[in-house]
Amino acid sequence: MSESVTPKPKARPVAFFTKAAGIGDARVTGEFSGWSRAGVRLSHDGNGVWRTMLSLKPGSYEYRLLINGGWADHEEATDRVENPFGTRNCVLTVP
Repeated sequence: MSESVTPKPKARPVAFFTKAAGIGDARVTGEFSGWSRAGVRLSHDGNGVWRTMLSLKPGSYEYRLLINGGWADHEEATDRVENPFGTRNCVLTVP
């Protein structure tokens, strides 16, 4: 008797960006990075847009931005949830 094995979903590239002019450093951190303050550094394109590619498995991930070392909202995020610090985390859903 053979059992059917459902393949585990694979990580896929997810484009991530934010618009933020006049800053020196932008990072994203969240459940996908263990909430490390080092986060994932975003690259500046010279026109006020910061971007990176994340490798994520399908699911929902809470996250926040770190702009110049301080916590910040991601204006482009459409989904948010309350966090225990009195602010809201953004939610990134990977289909």
